Amino acid sequence: MTGMFEYFVLFAEMRTGSNFLETNLNALADIQCHGEAFNANFIGYPKRTEVLGVSRAERDAAPQELISTIRAAPGGLHGFRYFHDHDARVFDTIVDDPRCAKIILTRNPLDSYVSWKIAAETGQWKLTNVKRRRASLAHFDAQEFDRHLDVIRGFQEKILTRLQVSAQTAFYLSYDDLRDIEILNGLAAWLGSGDRLAKLDQSLKPQNPAALSDRVDNPDEMEQALARADYFQLSRTPNFEPRRGPAVPYHVAAARAPLLFMPVPGGPTDQMEQWLALLDDVPRNELQTGMNQKRLRQWLQSHDGHRGFTVLRHPLARAHSVFCTAILSDGPAAEPKMQEGLARQFKLKRPPNGTWSTAEEHRDAFSVFLDFAQANMAGQTALAPQPALCSQAGALSGFAEFTVPDFVLREEDLTQMLPVLCALAGYGDAPPPLPVSRLDEPFPLAEVYDAALEKKAAQIYRRDYLLFGFGDWRPPQAA
Repeated sequence: MTGMFEYFVLFAEMRTGSNFLETNLNALADIQCHGEAFNANFIGYPKRTEVLGVSRAERDAAPQELISTIRAAPGGLHGFRYFHDHDARVFDTIVDDPRCAKIILTRNPLDSYVSWKIAAETGQWKLTNVKRRRASLAHFDAQEFDRHLDVIRGFQEKILTRLQVSAQTAFYLSYDDLRDIEILNGLAAWLGSGDRLAKLDQSLKPQNPAALSDRVDNPDEMEQALARADYFQLSRTPNFEPRRGPAVPYHVAAARAPLLFMPVPGGPTDQMEQWLALLDDVPRNELQTGMNQKRLRQWLQSHDGHRGFTVLRHPLARAHSVFCTAILSDGPAAEPKMQEGLARQFKLKRPPNGTWSTAEEHRDAFSVFLDFAQANMAGQTALAPQPALCSQAGALSGFAEFTVPDFVLREEDLTQMLPVLCALAGYGDAPPPLPVSRLDEPFPLAEVYDAALEKKAAQIYRRDYLLFGFGDWRPPQAA
């Protein structure tokens, strides 16, 4: 047999019909599926001791060798079934290999869940003789089903993303497709087989053909739980924000203290750097900045008991700070590209001296800036999404690509939390007081704040409001 593939994988889950599909694939003269070759509890099939001469012990010691053996096996195209909980060491190899054909078999997750519950109750995982069918009812557990759904959905999304990134496609089948011989013969052609099925192998029988409501002992409870659930993710917050990197060069390590500050753009970075310098009684230029991942790794290794921390700021206050420092100012934090983008696309030009004459004019300009921020983060401006405008949730996700902060502090809690941080790091009996944060210029947020600005910020940074529990902004003195 010739074709574009050298071996294949059937991505599936328990109770999706993968046994039936495998049986029919194996009915083709030049296709051979070797069961669950990477199941941690057995190799291939229960009670088997090897696959193509590779023992379970040999597979566990060197799983890639079994991939090579399957790939090189004579007599046609060979493959195996792979579920979400199979040996993760081979996942990258098979999903990234364009010479590995990907078959993706899915089933209504509620059907597969109920079928799994019945099989676990009866101990009957295959049915070849209807007279030997063991009958039982499943008990629907809403929390258990939610966990089942999360696992299945997560694995399917992972596969899809990896195939998209590597410019591959797969042959998709649903459980209901398995009884259509034309579809299975289409799969055979796609795999490069020269053989075709004349009829389906019907040796495996459906075990639970009744309606779903007749297969559980608490159908009313199941119906109520499903009615409350959001399985179509209608309440999901859309997120078009690009993924952020770990931003290691912007991390700030204390001169001597085992403390690492991981700043979020637009947060109180200046204030925290002042505090770290006071903590060790050194000038700010002795703080360690501009590190790469190698240097940061060395710092972590040389500071036992280190603590990393970041500081969250209310999204509206953070956006206003960026507006004042990046747009209105000509200082080191100025962002000429954002200034140009605002002027060109949103017709907002800075006043000659960077200051509007009234707070009302400042407020109106800030409102336009929020419109720009929303468009920029949605990829709707010519300017690439700016780090200073990213969500704080996105920044923390980026940190996690290298390391994660031990503490996620809130700006309004710093006075209480910094002494705790020092105590846990075993450094500084009496840490210095927090330097006073400089108010935004030329107008502080308190002078321009209104409900319309809050509403805009909540739309742009919905994830931050949701994940971190932010409410309406309040002036610091009223906190």
